Amino acid sequence: MTTTPSVTAAAEVPKSGSSFGKLARRPETGSLLGMLLVFTFFAIFGGINFVTLGGLASWLNVASEIGIVALPIGLLMIAGELDISIGSVIPASSMTVAIVSGFYGAPMYLGVIAALGLGLVIGLVNGLLVVRTAVPSFIVTLGTLFAVAGLTLGISVLITGSTGVPIKAAPVAKALFGQFIGGKFEVTILWWLAALVVVGFVLHFTRYGNWLFALGGDKISARNAGIPTTRLTILLFMTSGFAAAFVGLCQAILYNSAQVSTGTSFIFNSIISVVIGGVLLTGGFGSVVGIAFGTMTFAIVSQGIFYTGFDANWASLIIGILLLVAVLMNNTFRTMALSYSSGKRQARK
Repeated sequence: MTTTPSVTAAAEVPKSGSSFGKLARRPETGSLLGMLLVFTFFAIFGGINFVTLGGLASWLNVASEIGIVALPIGLLMIAGELDISIGSVIPASSMTVAIVSGFYGAPMYLGVIAALGLGLVIGLVNGLLVVRTAVPSFIVTLGTLFAVAGLTLGISVLITGSTGVPIKAAPVAKALFGQFIGGKFEVTILWWLAALVVVGFVLHFTRYGNWLFALGGDKISARNAGIPTTRLTILLFMTSGFAAAFVGLCQAILYNSAQVSTGTSFIFNSIISVVIGGVLLTGGFGSVVGIAFGTMTFAIVSQGIFYTGFDANWASLIIGILLLVAVLMNNTFRTMALSYSSGKRQARK
C-alpha cells in the first residue's frame, strides 16, 4: 500500500526508526495496553464469573453494538469530522421498523429497508449541510440530533398514540438481526466482526483510506491534490447514519419493541471508544484495530464493574477513572514513542 504524502506525520512510521519506535507509534498499541490493563483489573476484582462465558458475553454484546457505530465515527474523526446525530438515528430507525413491520404489519424486509434508508437519508442531509455551509459538523449534527428526535417523537405519537411500539420479527429476521447465539452472545457480534474486516481493509489497504488520512491532515491540501473531499465527506456521514440505523433495527428486533428514548448514550460511548482506541480528535491519525480495542476497553469497564464487590453508587466514578487512565496511557505511550524515535534519529546524525 502506498502512503499519501498529505497524511500527517503522526500517522507515518519512519523506516529508520527502531523496532520499538515503530511498534509503539502505531495507533493500536496504546489501546491494546489499556484493554489489557482494565481486563486484568476486573479479572482480579470481578471474580471467576467475569472470566466465564457469561462474563465474556456481557461485555462482548455491549462492544458489538457500540463497535458497529464507533467504526464510522472513527472514520469521521480521522477525516476531521464528527457525527452526534447517531443518538437520534438509532431510536428513529427502531421506531421505523417497528411501525412499518409491527404496527402496520408489512413484511419485515420492507421495515428493514425503510429503517436503513432513513439512516442513509439523514447521513446524506448531514453531509450536504457540512460541505455546502462550511458549518462545523458538530453544530450541524447537533441540530440534526434534536430535529430527528423531535420528528421521531411527534410522528410516533401521531401514528401509534404511544412512544413505544411492539414488533414480532419473522424467524429469518430474528436469526439475522436479533438472536442470541448459544443463549448468550448477540448475533450483532458477527456483524461487528464483519464490519471490522471490511472497514479495516478499506482504511488500511485502499486509496480511500489514504484519502481519509489526508482529509484529516489538511483538507485544503487534500482537495488541491485531487482528492474528492466533498463526495468523501458525504459518503462518511451516510455510512455513519447507515451504521446507526442498523444498530437501531437490531435492537428493535432483539427486544421485540422500539422506544423513542433510546440511543443517546451511544453518542458519548462511541466517541469515548474511538478516543481510547487512539484516534486523535484533531484528525489524521488512527486505526481500525485500535478502535476495536478501544471499544472492548469501554465495554469491559462498563460491564466489569457489576462483577466486583464495589458499591454500585461509586460505579460511575470508577468507570470514569479507569477510562481516563486508559486514555492517558494511550497518549503517554505514543508521546514517549515519538520522543524515543526522534532521539534515535538525532543520535545517528
